[in-house]
Amino acid sequence: MQAMRMVFLGPPGVGKGTYAKAVSREFGVPHISTGDIFREEIARGSELGRRVKEYVEKGLLVPDEVVIEVVKRRLAQPDCAKGFILDGFPRTLSQAEALDTFAPPNLALSFIAPDEVIIERISGRRICAWCGAIYHVKYMPPKYPGICDKCGGPLIQRRDDRPEVVKKRLEVYRERFTPILGYYRDKGILREVDASEQAPIVIPRVLKVIREYYGIE
Repeated sequence: MQAMRMVFLGPPGVGKGTYAKAVSREFGVPHISTGDIFREEIARGSELGRRVKEYVEKGLLVPDEVVIEVVKRRLAQPDCAKGFILDGFPRTLSQAEALDTFAPPNLALSFIAPDEVIIERISGRRICAWCGAIYHVKYMPPKYPGICDKCGGPLIQRRDDRPEVVKKRLEVYRERFTPILGYYRDKGILREVDASEQAPIVIPRVLKVIREYYGIE
């Protein structure tokens, strides 16, 4: 069977990370999140981490050439020989074109959900100010409203999770990712997955699409 080189695309809050973890467990290919790599490098205090931190602290996007180098280095690791799941990359058409030069994906999954579903998911999220535990007012509420079950700390809503900010993030996503989706559609490797329901329903749907695409019994 060919290597399972997959790219997961979709708006913020659609559940890409959750689906990627499930697919990684099922098929034994690594889930690679550029955000996780950056956070690890920053925590380690590496040269790359210091460069990334400079951009993050200034509220700037990390330049394509830096992101591409990070991904290229990660995909060269032995655990990616049988495939990989990229989550958070590519974010620009230049990154998609660069990826084709060193590890061309053979499947791009686009996760789709109505804006109102995503806004409800994200705006309902609450995070403990003390320990970082995550809750949702509707889908995973704490035992006592506004109080963390684990440490008793106050639950807060991040600024990025407010409905008006989420709407703007969705607009930015569409503007930025429409060319990338078109790029993979033109290559014939784009498949869309309805992600409007909760993860226990969506995950089997994702696995079915992948099995059928790669011809896995």
